[in-house]
Amino acid sequence: MLLCRHIPLLAAAVKQFIDFIPLVLFFIVYKLEPRAIELAGNTYMLGGIFSATAVLIISSVIVYGTIFLLQRRLEKGQWLTLVACLVFGGMTLAFHSETFLKWKAPVVNWLFALAFAGSHFIGDKPLIQRVMGHALSLPQPIWVRLNLAWIAFFLVCGCANLFVAFTFHEFWVDFKVFGSLGMTVLFLVGQGVYLARHIHDGETEKPQQ
Repeated sequence: MLLCRHIPLLAAAVKQFIDFIPLVLFFIVYKLEPRAIELAGNTYMLGGIFSATAVLIISSVIVYGTIFLLQRRLEKGQWLTLVACLVFGGMTLAFHSETFLKWKAPVVNWLFALAFAGSHFIGDKPLIQRVMGHALSLPQPIWVRLNLAWIAFFLVCGCANLFVAFTFHEFWVDFKVFGSLGMTVLFLVGQGVYLARHIHDGETEKPQQ
């Protein structure tokens, strides 16, 4: 029973960490010393921001394309992440300016925050309840607080990424990968602790006749 209660939390964590696979590959290539490599008779530069951006785009297409082939669908958040990667990454390569890529994380996080906030006014349930409600039974006020927590999380992540990207240029890639990952882990752990205190209340709550 305890394992079943935590399955939705584990699923949420897995979905979050899937998003970091292209970012980790991006980080590895970014940190490489620039070098020329031969591939299929062509010469490519590997290392630095622009080749790392190309790897980010390619790996994102592969990761989310694989998910789509396996599940026959992508969630809205995954579509948003993929499209943002293609748009901001594509503009970075097209205009040869990393400024566009620096805006990707803040914009995506703020759009997620907007979606969670909008669910308080559109529809009959907060967005987090629509995502996790099939697996968890919680009192309605807890769903509302949890949704507000996700709004705050995405707003803080967006602002933190924007601040670091344009203030600490030499560290922004490190923060984009590991800072965001650290904040996500801490938030998910905190969410798990919070939910563990209230799951029993939701299970014992009697439905209205």
